[in-house]
Amino acid sequence: MRIAVLALEGLFDTGLTVLLDALSLANKFAMVHMGGAPHFDVTVVGVRKKVRSGLGITIPVKPITEELKPDWVIVPALGAGSPDVLVPALARPDVRKATKQLLAWRDAGAQIAASCIGTFILAEAGLLDGREATTTWWLAPLFRQRYPQVRLDESRMLVPTDVGVTAGAAMGHLDLALWLIRKASPELSNLVSRYLLADIRSSQAPYIIPNHLAQADPLILKFERWSRDQLKHGFSLDDAASALATSPRSLQRRCQAVLGKSPLAYFQDLRVERAQSLLHGSGMDIEAIAAEVGYEDGATLRTLLRQRLGKGVRDLRADLR
Repeated sequence: MRIAVLALEGLFDTGLTVLLDALSLANKFAMVHMGGAPHFDVTVVGVRKKVRSGLGITIPVKPITEELKPDWVIVPALGAGSPDVLVPALARPDVRKATKQLLAWRDAGAQIAASCIGTFILAEAGLLDGREATTTWWLAPLFRQRYPQVRLDESRMLVPTDVGVTAGAAMGHLDLALWLIRKASPELSNLVSRYLLADIRSSQAPYIIPNHLAQADPLILKFERWSRDQLKHGFSLDDAASALATSPRSLQRRCQAVLGKSPLAYFQDLRVERAQSLLHGSGMDIEAIAAEVGYEDGATLRTLLRQRLGKGVRDLRADLR
């Protein structure tokens, strides 16, 4: 598998090194245990002659030539973790040049991959239009605003499509690398993941902080504060809209536009977050916790936690020890 890693100015150091380390380990273990196959031929390339990482480290990059014919192109994240930094970065000349190069590679048959903020580069190129994708969860509102034609689901860690794959936040770079290795050899991917004490995660949902998402919009922030006060009493769209001096329809639309979900779904997110906190630190039983988040019995809360987090109460408590 020929892989070109496209290094852009100010990239996220960990994202790049995690990718390179995982693929290097895959080659090492393939040589020792599998006769050298599969092999990952990795080249770090740039649209500039000199590229520095977000921490100021010079990245040795090779120029992009016609002879470079990658099977896969990976775009690591930029080290721009907030909208006020990211939006200007997306307008840089080197980023514009990179999007054109991605389209040329895609036209030549290459598959395109990105993790975390790197997914914004793919979206800028139009490669995700009409397709499912994921991204770094805390920038999902910005992504949804800039690329309404992309079917975003930031709760997922990995989303494969016909053009390649997108992965979630920060350490999603490792999930992406393991996914690529697994495509070549499940056995080899298992070796690498065991060596790194890591494995492909299916969801970002357990890591999402609802309050952080709410801060992307004044009305949603007010709704979040109202919801936290009302967790014990349950959800009413009419009551929420009235308290926020808006209409139920307007609140529905705003939640969908900013969060990609209904007001009730976001209210459920806050229930899950509160329940997790109480499972960790309160010593309360599941029935008492259910009452704290507006449910009459623990069975309903158990179902919600398993649906959202993929784990039962016993597993969640064990994770937090």
